[in-house]
Amino acid sequence: MADLDRTDRKILDILQRQGRISMTELAEQIGLSTSPCSERVKRMEREGVITGYHARLSPEALGKTLLVFVEIKLASKSGEVFDKVRKELLHVPDVQECHLVSGSFDYLVKARLGGMGEYRRLLGDILKKLPVAAESHSYIVMEEVKETLAMPVGL
Repeated sequence: MADLDRTDRKILDILQRQGRISMTELAEQIGLSTSPCSERVKRMEREGVITGYHARLSPEALGKTLLVFVEIKLASKSGEVFDKVRKELLHVPDVQECHLVSGSFDYLVKARLGGMGEYRRLLGDILKKLPVAAESHSYIVMEEVKETLAMPVGL
C-alpha cells in the first residue's frame, strides 16, 4: 500500500464523494495549487489507490427496482470447484457483486433485477450453471437504508 499523507487522504475523501470535481476546485479545497494536486491524483491512480471513476445510475430509471441477495451453499468444496463457480458467476450480467465468504454458506451474491420473473430466471440460471450447488437462500430488499462505496480514509 502506498504511503498516504493527510493531504492524500483529504483528496481521496473528496474524490469519493465528488468524482467529477475539477482539479482546480479540488486543489482549492485541499489548499494546494492545481499542479501539485493533479500530480498527487495521478500518482495515486498509478499506484492503484484510485482504481477508477464511475457514474452512479438510478436503478428505478433502468427498471431494476428489485434488489436481492442470494446465499449459495455448495455440496462440495475444492479449489477447482471454487474456480468453476467464480468463472460462471463472473459472466452473469445481473450480478453486481459476488463474494466467497466464510460461515454457513459459501457465496453471497447481490443482484438488481426488473422483477420477480427476472429473479426466478437468475436463480435458475445460477443454480444450473454451478457445478455443485446444494442450496440457496434469498433475501429480497424491502427498503435500502444505506448504500455507499465510500470508505473512511482516516482523516
